[in-house]
This record gives sequence, structure tokens and C-alpha cells, in this order.
Amino acid sequence: MRARIVSLGILFVGLAASLAAQAPTTTSTQVTTMRAAAPAPASGFRSEYLAEVDDVGKKIVDLAEKMPADKYSWRPAPGVRSVGEVYVHVVAGNSTLPSFLGAARMEGVTRESEKTVTDKAKIVELLRKSIDNVKAAAGNVAERDLDKKVKTFGDREMTERQVLFRILNHMHEHLGQSIAYARSNGVTPPWSE
Repeated sequence: MRARIVSLGILFVGLAASLAAQAPTTTSTQVTTMRAAAPAPASGFRSEYLAEVDDVGKKIVDLAEKMPADKYSWRPAPGVRSVGEVYVHVVAGNSTLPSFLGAARMEGVTRESEKTVTDKAKIVELLRKSIDNVKAAAGNVAERDLDKKVKTFGDREMTERQVLFRILNHMHEHLGQSIAYARSNGVTPPWSE
């Protein structure tokens, strides 16, 4: 029995040596070049999350800037949010949702802001600030706390990770709505041109 084990061991060593001899060799210069060409790996959830916020945030702001000011009052039907109201709604979400993570709410942003803030320049400015608010709040969430439960609307509990996902989902939802609004008004999203 022992002789069979030794024979199998020698066979495996020989097979490994044969395969190694057939494999192409890589010089240290090639390894350095390959590492330099490969993208840097993302480092953890927060880094990836912040990159996603940057992406959707840039699209929302770019679209808000491209939409003509006279279209900010346009709405697809009575009782539905207007272009400007949708953008201010995003701002309100980016103020309220991070507060569940301990961030302060944005000054001057209330539930009534959707009806009271109508100037395009002010809305775009608030969008930018709200995205910075989300990034600051997310940047302060420790990876070890992502499973920590926090109180949200009423007594509802969510993990900090769920709150972060809710923020990102909310921005994406209203980006899609804003794209439909823009296209209904003959405006092509800047990243689609």
C-alpha cells in the first residue's frame, strides 16, 4: 500500500513538473506591465457605493442643467410632479434619508420645498449639495456598521446598508423619471448624445 502511495506521489510530482515546463514563462517586466495595465481594485463596499453615487449624481445634475428653465414647470399630467418638483424631491430624499445614518438634514430643505423652490439655478445648486450630503453620510458609515439597525420612517428599522441602498435606488428611480420627462420635451440626455 505504501509503495502505491509513493508511486502516486511521484506520478503527481512528475505531472506537475511536465505542466510547468509547458507553461509560458513570464518575466518580471511583463508582470510589472500587466499590473500597471490592470485597473486598481475597488476597496470595499463604501468605495463602490460612492462611485455609484457619483455616477447617478452626475447624470441627474447634467440632465437638470440641460433641461431648459421654461420646462421646469412641465408635468405629464395634472397632479403629477413637474420637472422641477422631481429634482427637488430628489434633494429632499438626499436630505432626509442620510439623517437616518446620523447626518444633519440639509438647511432650508423641507417637504414644502417641492412647491416653493422653482428657480432652475437654485434647484441645480441644491441637487449638487444633496449629492455631496449623501457622499458625506455614506463616507461616515463604517463597514463594520453596515448591519447595524437604525430607526427610519416611524418605528421601521433598516440596516445602515439598506438605508444606503434606498438612497441610491431613489436617485435612480427619479433619474429614470427625469429621462422620460426630458425625452417627452425633446431633450436628449447628455450621456446619450
